Amino acid sequence: MWTDLNRPPLDSATLRRALVRDAGGDPDAFWSRVDVVTETGSTNADLLARPHDADYARSVLIAEHQTGGRGRHARRWVSAPRALVTVSAVLDLPGMDLSDIGWLPLLAGIAVVDTLRDVARVDAELKWPNDVLVGGRKVAGILAEVAATAPVPTVVVGIGLNVSLTEDELPVPTATSLALENADTTDRTVLVRAMLRALARLRRDWEAADWGIDDLAAAYRERCGTLGRRVRAELPGDRELVGVATDVDAEGRVVITPEGGSPVAVSAGDITHLRAV
Repeated sequence: MWTDLNRPPLDSATLRRALVRDAGGDPDAFWSRVDVVTETGSTNADLLARPHDADYARSVLIAEHQTGGRGRHARRWVSAPRALVTVSAVLDLPGMDLSDIGWLPLLAGIAVVDTLRDVARVDAELKWPNDVLVGGRKVAGILAEVAATAPVPTVVVGIGLNVSLTEDELPVPTATSLALENADTTDRTVLVRAMLRALARLRRDWEAADWGIDDLAAAYRERCGTLGRRVRAELPGDRELVGVATDVDAEGRVVITPEGGSPVAVSAGDITHLRAV
């Protein structure tokens, strides 16, 4: 039973008709199944544990309330009921070189940014590698985890999007929500439908390009607000690198050029956008 009129439940029937093949809607729909649950610990963990049956690839799980979500570096975060979009999707990547699998969360970031720009009408941008910012504050994050490497590379991509959180409900002061950014819509059904369609389109386009990364990398760079910024990278081993982010290379690494130094490609680490000096 839901009582908050500002936070209605997702319309699961509408989502299935719009997104699932053989569900009486679009015959070219990409997804094999879409499930909505009232509460779970982690949608990513649930999909990773699900049997890899005929419907596993391209399945989607959405939680109205997630109690044990995980971000990068296993950081824990909890969603308020029906105030976020917490969705995980299984993507199969037949024929992909495993060395390129790291591009999948970056592709998901493009899908989220495009949805927020086109549907919510907010000025979203990517912060390397896969945070989504509006006005310099984080509105969404993405976590990708490998479900299988053979016979077909398969990845679970989780997306957490702050939709109707108030200032008092934000997990950290550097976060924001669509409601706080005066988005054109905070209808989660509309947002989920658009986001999953964008993710499917990009995934299909990538396969059609024989998993080449040139177009994908160009699209990512175009949406990445980290490039051209002075940044601080906190690297493994308590190391730190400060410089200007000048590129995202063919392996999806951010390239940082310190003052008076040579470019360094960073594959893992926390990035902070710094003020220009």
